[in-house]
Amino acid sequence: MLCGDLIIVLCRPSESGNVGGTCRAMKNMGFTQLRLVSPEVPLDGTTIRARAIHAADVYDKAGHYESLAEALADCALVVGTSRRRGKKRKEFSLSPEDLAVVLKNRQAGPVALVFGNERTGLSEDEMDLCNLAAHIPANEEFPSLNLSHAVQVFTYTLSRAFSVKTDAHWIPATAERLDSVVEAVADSLQSIGFYTQAGRPEQERFFRDILARATITTEEARYFESIFRKAARLSGSRTVAITEKRDHT
Repeated sequence: MLCGDLIIVLCRPSESGNVGGTCRAMKNMGFTQLRLVSPEVPLDGTTIRARAIHAADVYDKAGHYESLAEALADCALVVGTSRRRGKKRKEFSLSPEDLAVVLKNRQAGPVALVFGNERTGLSEDEMDLCNLAAHIPANEEFPSLNLSHAVQVFTYTLSRAFSVKTDAHWIPATAERLDSVVEAVADSLQSIGFYTQAGRPEQERFFRDILARATITTEEARYFESIFRKAARLSGSRTVAITEKRDHT
């Protein structure tokens, strides 16, 4: 799925400032499709643009609809956001991270992420128009988030998941690669006479577990291995030199 396929839908918004904050949150993360459904009060364009700052174009291009059903008519998948549970509010609810996994594996197509009114959220009838439910895990004593903040959490999480480029400097080393590193470490230790008794397998397991938990990258694994391979070679050369010196005396 691509960022351009996601549509943010604000259902019955009542605060112009939150609409502006939503525009800014969306554009920060690369999302630009906004739909506004039946605002509870007339929206103040001046306030919205002031809060949106350089994301006012998101509001200017937003779609305006009388009903949620109309706003969702062309969407292939609809996700309703709500912290509340209930018989008519879907059987389960996804976290932003879980939702990212679901959406990342989808083929291209319009997906709507629906946010309800600031005070009441989405009604049961509005949730009934959604295919999935999602929520942001929060402190149970104070679980309600500001609308624009909730949009920011979801759009940030989804933006990270939809990014097609992977940081070339952070590719975790595979188990096979770690085995090679551990072998280099053990060989180096053996070359200096460290394993005079049994114990190499246990130490190899020890090093492998530590390196796996550290989640070193492939580049770090290569560098780490080269250090110990070189140490083993130098140790071997030094041993040969000492032996030859003894033979000549």
